[in-house]
Amino acid sequence: MRLGADVTADEKVWLHVDGSTLRDRSGREVRPRGVGLGGWLNMENFITGYPGSETFHRRALRRVLGEERYGRLFDGLLGSFFGADDAAFIASLGMNMVRIPVNYRHLQDDLDPSRILPGAFEHLDRAVRACAEQGLWTVIDLHALPGSQNHFWHSDNRFHAPLLWEHRDFQDRTVAVWEAIAEHYRDEPWVAGYNLINEPADEQVTRLVALHARLVDAIRRIDAHHILFLDGNRYAREFDGFGEPVVNAVYAVHQYPAPGSITGGPYPGTTAGHYWDEKTVRKELEGFTEYHRAHGVPGWIGEFGPVYPGDPARDAQHRALLADQLALYESEGLGWSLWTYKDIGLQGLVCADPDSPWMQRTADVRAKKDRLGIDSWGSSPEGIQDVLAPLARRFEREFPAYDPYPFGVDQHIGLLVRQILLAEPLVEEFAGALAGASDSELDALGASFAFANCRKNEALCLVISSACRPT
Repeated sequence: MRLGADVTADEKVWLHVDGSTLRDRSGREVRPRGVGLGGWLNMENFITGYPGSETFHRRALRRVLGEERYGRLFDGLLGSFFGADDAAFIASLGMNMVRIPVNYRHLQDDLDPSRILPGAFEHLDRAVRACAEQGLWTVIDLHALPGSQNHFWHSDNRFHAPLLWEHRDFQDRTVAVWEAIAEHYRDEPWVAGYNLINEPADEQVTRLVALHARLVDAIRRIDAHHILFLDGNRYAREFDGFGEPVVNAVYAVHQYPAPGSITGGPYPGTTAGHYWDEKTVRKELEGFTEYHRAHGVPGWIGEFGPVYPGDPARDAQHRALLADQLALYESEGLGWSLWTYKDIGLQGLVCADPDSPWMQRTADVRAKKDRLGIDSWGSSPEGIQDVLAPLARRFEREFPAYDPYPFGVDQHIGLLVRQILLAEPLVEEFAGALAGASDSELDALGASFAFANCRKNEALCLVISSACRPT
């Protein structure tokens, strides 16, 4: 598949790894500076506002809207969320790359996994082409894998167990998905490469290493050109057990310092009993990148970025954290990909207008979601401490040594109570908020995320554009 072949000559486009850097085939060094397109081909609850997992959200909407009107809503939403205007804006900020997260369900049906779905690449092709026309490389990121590769909503995990590591069938299906992607894009120079497994979390590590090896072998039999982007274990932070580096591969780190979270700060200052400043952020990064220094391989900060709670003082502090991170990555010669491009106002460079049909129609349900602290990323648990605190105390008494993988007992309780137990009934309420929409209203709901109907976070965009054009 050649989508952007008329944009420029291949030699000035194809990227490859040369030592610890990326170069095009003419020898020019390329530093990836980009953004992730979260919430589009892999939806996330804090990005568009629904509770719980994407699959549960879609299932509820299909039930209340019916198949035809459900399709109308999502055709409009997916068609509007990213297009030529978005690619042009990203390029105008000085960025050169877009990481595109994809849910495997766009390519494979759980009830008929032996074939690739018709039209599976329609939206992805459109995005690659739009980016190429603006001189932007793309990285195709498998963000949600069969069986789920980690515990949380962003792998479309309705439950909390990453079953990918326990079932050979899920691993075989993952190989088939990547074979299809490699076959489709093997000749496309504007695709910089393939991000094989977003934020894996394999408690044994060995299963991740083995699956990486299978994927590398399967892809390389089809496509010898594209760079492979390999995330570290435990949510792209650990590389123990990875062994010798893969040829023509980049090793991806995700860095989300604690003061940039919804409950974090001040910055500089103390979050959860630990003091954070530029030196602390640097020390954390050094721990994440030991493998890169030991093997001389390229590092890539595949995700990073604070959230912006809406309080001017805290937002300014979080932008200061972002500026420190960007300056650190630039000084260390690291490529980077900010999270995320577009959302409903928490983290995006571009945000849905508060007066848009989507935001207005879902306002009451989203307010309830915030009150109950249902989103791990986008809301605080303070409002439901009457539920969480007694549970935490009881766990401490009954199971004092309990330390569940990957992030301990408090995160575990929060996942089960906030993101599953409380989220599931609210999924039905969110779907109900859209149930009575007419066809024209469904169209307007999807169009709420079109670039022309969104607002730019000017202060955040300024931080990014300044980093893309260092003096």
